[in-house]
Amino acid sequence: MKQYNYENNILNLKVKKSPFLVRLVMFLFSFSFFVFPIFGAIFSVVLGFGLHIGFFIGIGIFSLLGFYLLRMSLWNTYGEENISFFEDKIIYEANYGWFKDGKRETVISNPNFYAVPAGYEEDKEGVLIITSDDIQVESVVKMPILQLEELLLKLNESKEL
Repeated sequence: MKQYNYENNILNLKVKKSPFLVRLVMFLFSFSFFVFPIFGAIFSVVLGFGLHIGFFIGIGIFSLLGFYLLRMSLWNTYGEENISFFEDKIIYEANYGWFKDGKRETVISNPNFYAVPAGYEEDKEGVLIITSDDIQVESVVKMPILQLEELLLKLNESKEL
């Protein structure tokens, strides 16, 4: 599976999906972290034990954990990075499928492209790094080294045009 698409100075890097069972468990846990504390507070009130400040603290903490886990689940299912190249800047955006991360605009005049190994050595994967002077934009998507080398050739060819 090709994990990148480069057309019209827009680079799209897609995350390789995690196994279905792993994603299912992550989604179930993230849903549980949102729902169970709220149900616990509701049942406490219904059974006559009242509402305590601890319920709000628990709901807050578990909602944050649930949101983080939901974000990881979405990234491992629909995750992609969009990098747009312009003459003097690069715009980076992470897309989680259901929502997008904030756009980051970086001023880069003459970008250089590198591949750096990431993860375990036997996986033979790496990430794309775009640098210029003291500025660096690093991709999070791990891709096979062979695809990265192919992508680097395309990016360097388009830079020369």
